[in-house]
Amino acid sequence: MRNLFFIVAVLIVIPSAFVNAKSSSIKHAADNKAAFSSESQYSISNPFMTVVLNPNTRTLEVRSKSPKKIFLKNIVPNGATGTIRKGEVTNAVFGKGRVLTIATANGGSISFTLYPLQPFLFVNQTIKNESNSDVDLQKLNPVSFLVDLGKPATTLKTLGTGGLLDPDKNSGSYVFLTTVDPATRNGVVTGWLTNEKGSGVVFSGVNNNLVEIKAQIDYGHFRLSAGKSEATETLVIGYFDDARLGEEQFADAIAKQQNIKLKARSAVYCTWYSEKNGGAGSESSTIELAKFIKNNLQPFGLGVVQIDDQWQDGGQYNGPHRGFDRVDPKGGYPNGMTPTAIAVKKEGLTAGIWWMPFARNHQDPEYKDRQNWFAYRKNDKPFETKWGGTSLDLTYPEVQNHIAYVAKTMHNWGYNYFKMDGLYTGTVTEQVYINDGYKNDSIGNNKPLYNPLKTQIEAFRDGLKILRKAVGGDVFFSGCCVSQNMRSFGASIGLVNSMRIGPDFNHDGQTIRTGAIRASRLYFLNGRVWWNDPDPSMIRENGTSSADGGGAGIGSLTRARMLPSFVAVSGQFFLSSDWLPSLPADRIEIMKRCMASHKGVARPVDAFDKALPSVWIANDKKSGTQRNVIGLYNWDTGTKNIGSTLRRAGLNDKTSYHAFDFWENKALPDISGSFAWDLPAESCRIIAVRAKSNHPVVVSTSQHVTQGMTDLLKEEWKNQTLSGTSKLIGGDNYELRIAGMNDGGAWKINEATIVGNKEGVTIEVLPQTKKGWLRIAIKSQKSQPIKWQLRFNKDNTRNQ
Repeated sequence: MRNLFFIVAVLIVIPSAFVNAKSSSIKHAADNKAAFSSESQYSISNPFMTVVLNPNTRTLEVRSKSPKKIFLKNIVPNGATGTIRKGEVTNAVFGKGRVLTIATANGGSISFTLYPLQPFLFVNQTIKNESNSDVDLQKLNPVSFLVDLGKPATTLKTLGTGGLLDPDKNSGSYVFLTTVDPATRNGVVTGWLTNEKGSGVVFSGVNNNLVEIKAQIDYGHFRLSAGKSEATETLVIGYFDDARLGEEQFADAIAKQQNIKLKARSAVYCTWYSEKNGGAGSESSTIELAKFIKNNLQPFGLGVVQIDDQWQDGGQYNGPHRGFDRVDPKGGYPNGMTPTAIAVKKEGLTAGIWWMPFARNHQDPEYKDRQNWFAYRKNDKPFETKWGGTSLDLTYPEVQNHIAYVAKTMHNWGYNYFKMDGLYTGTVTEQVYINDGYKNDSIGNNKPLYNPLKTQIEAFRDGLKILRKAVGGDVFFSGCCVSQNMRSFGASIGLVNSMRIGPDFNHDGQTIRTGAIRASRLYFLNGRVWWNDPDPSMIRENGTSSADGGGAGIGSLTRARMLPSFVAVSGQFFLSSDWLPSLPADRIEIMKRCMASHKGVARPVDAFDKALPSVWIANDKKSGTQRNVIGLYNWDTGTKNIGSTLRRAGLNDKTSYHAFDFWENKALPDISGSFAWDLPAESCRIIAVRAKSNHPVVVSTSQHVTQGMTDLLKEEWKNQTLSGTSKLIGGDNYELRIAGMNDGGAWKINEATIVGNKEGVTIEVLPQTKKGWLRIAIKSQKSQPIKWQLRFNKDNTRNQ
């Protein structure tokens, strides 16, 4: 047993593919019995870095190739004292690589691998139980190292799930931690590529004025049989000139490892927070809502109506009722859930439903003879948490059959969108609501599961896989929510389509900031690993939710635009939960202009400057030209001057840009070098910018706040003609905002036409309201793509 605990102190990580003989192989070039005559025999390289092993101390350092500098020092593979080998590895996911392997006590090994196309060092390890009895591990502390960014640790920050913090003030982060110099954005991204059996966390501190990183895997219970070897998780580490790009590439690596193929999304209506017909609503109110959406909002992107908690049957003992395979006869759906799903689908929408897949109530009479279905604490009491109920033992065959049956039942009712709440209960951990940074949740404070060889994280992932197999690929899995306990964060990756990345709206007292805070620090996962769900964008002026959750009114129209605009520009998951038929037209207008999702790239400009970024940039090239939109957000309660240099925003600081303010519906003076505007308290400005050319260009359109990214499919200038294709919404007035009438000469529009015989489509040149700008109005009676042409001549007789 003493030998086993020694192994615990030295562990690092290895992916399952690495130890699978069918998908991976290692060829060792030499070992420490041979005479190494040069450093190269102790080093490996790829286009991004070089890793050098000191054979005497068995520590490593890593040097970036551009720029050439050491960024990782004193990498300690704890307890690695055995044979050193250098060789090649073939990984089923990442291909061929070069590897340094160090043997450890008790038959294990630690490997450091570089793959040619990956800007990360992969740290892997196997462990082996050479004792004569099974062992039960709670956690592993695999590796530690120092980050050297060429500046004192006091000038650096760490960004993780707990936010942007000083390195010695960070309690720890789940899945990833970025060490960054805010002034330059240079940084090191450390992250757990896998969370298959354990929950990977990362800690930071300060050692000799350098940031010290320590990696940890929490298991709760990891049972290793006598004589068996086992792979743990995979850690990756990389240096980046812009740490935002490093985080994005980390997410790309996760997606590659998990073979994630994102499921298409649309905007979702959730009944929970509604000031009228909240909770689960009712059959009549949900059908009324579906009809309203079909007639008013579906063409703009709202495609799902999701019924929330309070539709289901069962006793109420601790939080929600949990009879998910039947309907509460006293509730709002006396005819069952099927008629409502049919009615919603009749309107061309997807029907969604809320449930808690991994918890029931052990007190309920229906479970009187099923007490073996539940996980148990060490004190032999059922593992029950506040609101969450009693955790099911997801390794028990009858439980597996049960959750599959319930999922199939709801799917057969006609529901193709599952909001799956309380996911943390499947990990058999405490509720730690609200959980962002690392907190000791006493993982492992339970008796081993029915199958003791399954860890709690592994059992949780198996549970999600069972649900997916039960309903097939056409059901959208919306995870909810990691803030209840972050153990479900990494463990859900690859198995849900979206994830609520923060708590319920305003449960932390941050109102409109609640979702934006978490969506900003985890932005790089969105559109790569899953869709980030920041919870509904409230826009109603007054009134409170009929359900709990703090769904109070937002107030002014200016304030109401903030969160929807943030979600739209950042490209995250749009949800609504106001009673839509009662909203005034100006609030409905906000939804119309924000619900659709662009397919460009969005990132926070000041991600490492403040806890909640104020400047975002989104760009897209799919129309054949570069479209850029700047989002400015004043989250504070006083006026702020917000801006950036063009260079820091990712724009060309050698050129000038035309600019158009969407919500103000006006052209702005050209910008060059930098930009900044005063923003009133809790307000936003969404500004399209377009590099100046020598001819007229489309800077903005009216359909969506991203001003062309969702609707302008093509734009081209040829033979003094500006032409394009726009995706119009039937009955919606569409406008092109064109600048550059004085660029390359004084341009005069001769003719505006629609290409082809498009019945019910009109085009009109509007009166000029801004010198150098032109507005074109197009209207179609039905939703369709429209090709338009604007013919220009140079008019040297006038000065526009």
